[in-house]
Amino acid sequence: MKLRQVSDLSDFSRGHWLRELLCRGEEPSHVQSSPDGQHLLLLQKSRPPTLARVVAFQRHSIAGADLERSWQPPQPAPVGLLFLQSPVVVGSWVLAMVWEHGRTEIWHFVVAVGWQLLQTLELCQGARARIVSVCSQGTSLVWCEERPPLGAHSDMSKCAFRFCVCARALEVGEQGVRLGTVRIVLHNSPEYQVLASPQHVFLVPAAAGFATTSKFLLIWHPEKAKLTITAPSAGFIHSKVLRSSSESDFRKLLLSSVGLLSGFAPLDIHTSAVSSGGGLLLLSTKGAVNVVEPDGTQRHIFDLEGGPLAQESPVRLKTFGSILACVLAGVLYLVDQNSGRLIEKVVLSMKEVHFLESQGEEDSIQLLTQTGIYNFSFSKPEDSSRPEPCLVEMVFEEACRYYQRRSLSSSKLTVEKLKKGGTFQAPVALAAILQHSLHQKQKAARGLQDTYAKLLSTMSLELQSYMSLELLKTCVVCAPESEVESYCKELVEQEISRILQSDMDKDNLAYLNSVFASFPKAAWKATRNCLQLQQNGDGLLVARATPEVWKKVLGQPQLEEVGQNGVVPLFELICASFLRFKPKWLPSFVELTQQYVSNSWAYSSKEGPEGRVPLYKRALGVLARKNKHSEADDEMELELLLCSKRPKAVLQALHLLICLKRWQRVVEVAEKFSKLSPLLNKEIFTTLLAEFAQHRELDPYLDRLWPLCPADLTASDILTMVLQHLPHSQEDPVPFSSEGNQLTVGLLKPLLQRVLQRPSVQDEMYSDALQTPSFPPPTPPREH
Repeated sequence: MKLRQVSDLSDFSRGHWLRELLCRGEEPSHVQSSPDGQHLLLLQKSRPPTLARVVAFQRHSIAGADLERSWQPPQPAPVGLLFLQSPVVVGSWVLAMVWEHGRTEIWHFVVAVGWQLLQTLELCQGARARIVSVCSQGTSLVWCEERPPLGAHSDMSKCAFRFCVCARALEVGEQGVRLGTVRIVLHNSPEYQVLASPQHVFLVPAAAGFATTSKFLLIWHPEKAKLTITAPSAGFIHSKVLRSSSESDFRKLLLSSVGLLSGFAPLDIHTSAVSSGGGLLLLSTKGAVNVVEPDGTQRHIFDLEGGPLAQESPVRLKTFGSILACVLAGVLYLVDQNSGRLIEKVVLSMKEVHFLESQGEEDSIQLLTQTGIYNFSFSKPEDSSRPEPCLVEMVFEEACRYYQRRSLSSSKLTVEKLKKGGTFQAPVALAAILQHSLHQKQKAARGLQDTYAKLLSTMSLELQSYMSLELLKTCVVCAPESEVESYCKELVEQEISRILQSDMDKDNLAYLNSVFASFPKAAWKATRNCLQLQQNGDGLLVARATPEVWKKVLGQPQLEEVGQNGVVPLFELICASFLRFKPKWLPSFVELTQQYVSNSWAYSSKEGPEGRVPLYKRALGVLARKNKHSEADDEMELELLLCSKRPKAVLQALHLLICLKRWQRVVEVAEKFSKLSPLLNKEIFTTLLAEFAQHRELDPYLDRLWPLCPADLTASDILTMVLQHLPHSQEDPVPFSSEGNQLTVGLLKPLLQRVLQRPSVQDEMYSDALQTPSFPPPTPPREH
């Protein structure tokens, strides 16, 4: 790391005054540099009687009129200084100075002339609106404004949702500046701070917001007109496309997620900033730095030293390429964003430090201090073949968790103890193998011990898989947007395959849930490939998965293992994918899983998945969780009940078909499933006989129903059952009904004849005796 002073501020106009303003140390100042690096703007908020001001300083080589604006409360104050690209001249820009009451001044700097006011515009439509936060996203301005209630004495605590997030295009042309129409992003909302990345806008709750609405962040995607709800403690929650102004209502947006959000802890945000990669950097009061990606996922980067941070302690965050720079209490931390590794920690001689944009140099950091502008340049270490320290640390950290779970001792096992002690050799051996093999292409590695070399040959395929997975992740990060989807499909397949080959603990299960939620189509294809699901020549679904994979798929964790965060077992995840992408295969899949269970576990064994909740019921539970119910779902419910071939499920399906009055299907089900067992045959026949007694819908199918009559039913049994289920008429019975829907003896005659002609049990007992030859037997022929 090299520190070099590039300016002592004397090359700026009124450099002595700039140094004086930086040395005052009254209120925290905001410093911003122009896109070309030739101008510095300082926004300083001071306490009365000193005036607060905005001052622009430019280098001597581009002299001209100065820009200085000052104000004193209760006058409106500026809330944002934004540099916008101007299409008039390539590489030119304008400055938009946005004030609290919505007035926006557009300034332009002309060489040898100085700062000129191009135009003054009004952003807000209402005269009483007050802007609390503003940013620029592309060619648009996005802001959060307060819209006070109409009543002069309204209780402000009851009007918490009085803010509105708006966007408006701002076009700078040769004819002047033109504002587009106001676009309502969110209304009836709490106060938000808006922060823009190149493609998205992050909405961060204000520190003074209500606890109920300060548990999540919002991410607006302007091109897709979509809002994403995410919570750092849970990741992605919900996403919704805003097609109309009614859908932009904050309270309606949260209706589907309010139950889930109520269980989250309030956000802990000390400082926030947007990274160069488009993510949102969040620093908590505990010193933890995290990044929230535009898709709602969160990743931990680093933990700062020094314990809890006071809200008044200023912290500067900024990214330069892949390096995160953070200044806290006079200490500069440089952290690798990708690995979370601390590159360097520099103690500065001054506490008031501001980051500036590095012009075209990602590997250098510019700092503005009271004494000048300094440049930190850093280069990659010479020994680039050295393996990533974070990877070796991960080996020991995972080993700590593994051994701690299996230890009977109450003492805590740490990475340092694991490295120093010689009790556990597995992590030491694995770390040595990683040091030897992962970077041997760049530099020849030293030889391994003989025992390690044998282990290396055994692990070679695993290491190749790991290297290909890391390469694929790099491709996903670096690929253009058009190719990301194809890389993600491959990455999801490898991740699902990896998890199915490892222990299915609650962490892996939660990870699988997030993968299926984020990449549903890719996860579906990966599951098909892992289970090798396909149709054979007869159209039947077959699978060639190993028994170990089947056990993980059919496993059903205990409720305490699943937790309260909506994590569902893998079998339910796969069933949901079938319903979404291949619903016709779901009954066949359930039937396939039941065949595997019957071959692997004893019937109703508590160790098997059928010992707790039957698989068909678990599939029905997934079907019941669908938001919208259709006729296709009724048919799916029938198929799932019938594919189980369980007596109760078959009878439930039969009753469902009767309720739907699908008599043709009723008869088909009865004919098919009566063959499974005599008891089920009797239940089916008695059910249909009761229906036959009540109405005439089954009359066309009697020639198919009577053969199903069980052998142990007698004519008296049949007549008793029919009489019990005859419909009760409120009128006096008459011998002949004009309606023609009454049961007649003629309809029952074929069944009764069939039963009466059937040999009785006693006849069968004496059938042998009745068929013996007459007594005495005839005289045998004599021999002559």
